[in-house]
Amino acid sequence: MRIESIFLRNYRVFRDAELMDLPSMTTVVGANGSGKSTLFDAMSFLKDALTKNVAYAVARRGGFRELVSRGAPGPISIILHFCGSGFPEAYRVDIAHENDRPVVQRELLTVFERSRDEGPSSHFVEVSRGKGTAIVSDVWGGEERKDKVIDLEDPSALAIKGLGQFKEYRAAAGLSELLESWHISDFHIQDARPSAEAGYAEHLSARGDNLARVAQFLYEHHRDRFDRILEVMRARVPGVTSVEAKPTVDGRLVLRFQDGSFKDPFIARHVSDGTIKMFAYLILLHDPKPHPVLAVEEPENQLYPALLRELAEEFRDYARRGGQVFVSTHSPEFLNGVNLDEIYWLVKEDGFATVRRASDSELLRNLYAEGDLSGALWKQGLFEGSDPE
Repeated sequence: MRIESIFLRNYRVFRDAELMDLPSMTTVVGANGSGKSTLFDAMSFLKDALTKNVAYAVARRGGFRELVSRGAPGPISIILHFCGSGFPEAYRVDIAHENDRPVVQRELLTVFERSRDEGPSSHFVEVSRGKGTAIVSDVWGGEERKDKVIDLEDPSALAIKGLGQFKEYRAAAGLSELLESWHISDFHIQDARPSAEAGYAEHLSARGDNLARVAQFLYEHHRDRFDRILEVMRARVPGVTSVEAKPTVDGRLVLRFQDGSFKDPFIARHVSDGTIKMFAYLILLHDPKPHPVLAVEEPENQLYPALLRELAEEFRDYARRGGQVFVSTHSPEFLNGVNLDEIYWLVKEDGFATVRRASDSELLRNLYAEGDLSGALWKQGLFEGSDPE
């Protein structure tokens, strides 16, 4: 399942914005305050709304007045176009503020028989303020249509949350799984340094505090991937010859980095920020089961600029293996490893963010075709309104 378009209405700086025709790897650039973090927050908002409810997701962001675009009464709208169960689909949720609380004014999951332009379509889920209907059967499979009445006690709950637990609601189940599986990386180097309780962890957490356990898991169960990570570490980090997750007598795991110039290894708290971060990104990007959607903000921080072009290719390879990637960056070196059609840039106009796609610019297309790199074009100020300085 892949997201094809994202539409945001009245969501903070996004009064009316859309990212169309999204590739498997999407890179977002823009000046400070242009909305890069807000874009990723909208993705987190949907995940919070699904796992908890809309009231929780709104309260976590300071309340409806803090979330809705300045001067707009609402509703806040988030619309996704994606391809899921063999047919193109669209999901829309409108959030209003009524009786001093946020409610789901409308929730709509639409499945199209062919393309969105050709129709026909069917509303697999249609709910307003907790009441509506859902289709049980696969309409396009020739089965008889059966509608189920939905009556939720909580008007701030998403209907797809409950429906996604049942296989007969295939469209809702697929979308629910996608939203729950979104991984927004918020890696904190200091969280990755301490020793960790021994245990089982297959995937790197958002903050990276289980780095040692995931490294141990890869070493024991996916040795080929672990060996590949070490190969890349040796090539990119001078002196590093091996990394191990060493158990301690009190049942904890400690990461130890061996430098070929020294007899004894260094434990994680004594190696550089860049070494820890590169190792964490390699652990994340060599995950045997990629997250359906991975979002990472400014991966260039603490990393040597010469390594960033190769890191961009690591993100792209992750996307090829099945995990759609969103990355925000301020780094020309990272952008030099990104294709022009993978870049969107944000521009603040009259206090609100608009979205532009780099490949829509004839000037940028021509210069890129002549051999100019994306990062060099951005550094020259040719992404109008998105000055890297």
